[in-house]
Amino acid sequence: MSENKQKILMIDACVREQSRTRRLAEYLLSKLDGNVERIELEKVRFPHMDQQFLNMRDQAAAADDHSADVFAPARQFAAADVIVIAAPFWDLSFPASLKEYIEQINVLGVTFGYTPEGEPYGLCRAGKLYYVTTAGGPIYSAEYGYGYIKAQCEIFYGIHDTQLISAEGLDLIGADPEAILSETMEQIHI
Repeated sequence: MSENKQKILMIDACVREQSRTRRLAEYLLSKLDGNVERIELEKVRFPHMDQQFLNMRDQAAAADDHSADVFAPARQFAAADVIVIAAPFWDLSFPASLKEYIEQINVLGVTFGYTPEGEPYGLCRAGKLYYVTTAGGPIYSAEYGYGYIKAQCEIFYGIHDTQLISAEGLDLIGADPEAILSETMEQIHI
């Protein structure tokens, strides 16, 4: 991998083989210049967030030791220059695998820290995060799904430049999903 190219992290929360969200995200990736590292969340089995796991994380944070494999997703996220999240719009949000991922990467001392006054600050290198989603029906508000990710970025990760790329109404009666996807792709300018 070339050291001069930016590191792009693609977080794929899509489940369907012919995912329209993934297709839109792949189009976006074709416009970006850099080395892409991919995480397919449907293939990842994260540790269960129980008391034992949280105790281990707390002890590692207190010792400022984040070398364990369990912290690899957080280290990878923090080191990316650009992040692309592909997450279909499900039940006014996104697939549960993305929430599991967020729980794994929210690591004190890796992706965020706290000031002496208790204010969180970001430790992530990324200057930009793209959130790509598609919906069969309407996405009633950008706050659903994307709003949660945007808040995480701004409050915890220090990523203040986020962009929502969405195509909606794909499964409505009379809709032309290909035309909707094409129109969305035409609106992507990097």
